Amino acid sequence: MILLSECRADRFCTSYIFCKNCVRKLDTKNDILHLQYGYGTVKEVYPMNTILKLEHIQKYYGNEGNITKAIKDISFSVEAGEFLGIMGASGSGKTTLLNCISTIDTVSAGHIFLEGTDITEINPKSLARFRRENLGFVFQDFNLLDTLTISENIALALAINKVPAGSVEPRILDIAEKLNISDILNKYPYQVSGGQKQRCACARAIINNPKLLLADEPTGALDSHSSQMLLSTIQSINEQLRATILMVTHDAFTASYASRILFLKDGEIFMELRKGNDSRSDFFDKILNVLTMIGGGQSHVC
Repeated sequence: MILLSECRADRFCTSYIFCKNCVRKLDTKNDILHLQYGYGTVKEVYPMNTILKLEHIQKYYGNEGNITKAIKDISFSVEAGEFLGIMGASGSGKTTLLNCISTIDTVSAGHIFLEGTDITEINPKSLARFRRENLGFVFQDFNLLDTLTISENIALALAINKVPAGSVEPRILDIAEKLNISDILNKYPYQVSGGQKQRCACARAIINNPKLLLADEPTGALDSHSSQMLLSTIQSINEQLRATILMVTHDAFTASYASRILFLKDGEIFMELRKGNDSRSDFFDKILNVLTMIGGGQSHVC
């Protein structure tokens, strides 16, 4: 039995199974198996520019009779090259949502597709490899190793992915120049500022060209000046490198750098806001207005 995929000009894929005595067209949603990682996940078919799609995601905690619904029913999609922000009050479900998308946590119901692959069906033994090869992470804490130089911290991501040794240094120099950290590559994390550490973390997150960059409160540990520099860097990563970014933040100023924002309330999408042709200042004002509608202003969103 041979599985062949045929990509047509309209950018949708059709697959067929060729048997000895038959040729059967597969149902694109229920039959096609994505075999790249050996986890037998369903391969969903979408236009090529849709990189992430969530379908009716639910997440419950607790036992029968004492169930907390962290995420009730959330559906949305993210286009390739988009910069999406997620905001909401404490307990709105935004961190839980990020954990489900990153495969750190599992969903109770629904499906999450990354480039058509249903990540909710991935074998747990394959999750670490899937994250390593498809996702980049930037956290509030820098998570750098103090015993390694900045260059070595970035190189670690390449080594884990078994990038050939001859390609490591050129790739580090290239990404360091783009993120303006070339002058600190030989320094140790304790010798540089918080903003420089976070830019190093960004370099490490994107050096393997992930399909999706996930940022969780990336400016949370930075002062205002360092935050602004980091956000300019993240925006540059999005615009110049065409990286697809999903960022969770409680801060309206940080969120104003995104091109679209989903506001969560009580485990559901409360409102969607698009920047469009607005200036960042005007977009910032609109964000504050929505936060006030959600529950009292920015001080209540954390």
